[in-house]
Amino acid sequence: MRIKIDKDLCVGCGMCIDICPYVFDLGDDGKAKLISKDPDCSTCDVEEASEKCVGRAIEILEDDDEDE
Repeated sequence: MRIKIDKDLCVGCGMCIDICPYVFDLGDDGKAKLISKDPDCSTCDVEEASEKCVGRAIEILEDDDEDE
């Protein structure tokens, strides 16, 4: 599993950080960024963060999916 964040869709609300603070953070640009390469974080739910993302900016890809 891989995580892709579309910076054009991210509104910087921080919902993903509330759900997965060990995976997401806000960058200097005020947009979400990954701080962990481990999307299978045992302390949070990356899929929930993707589903609740206000801008729908977080996409979860399977390892064999092509990155667009």
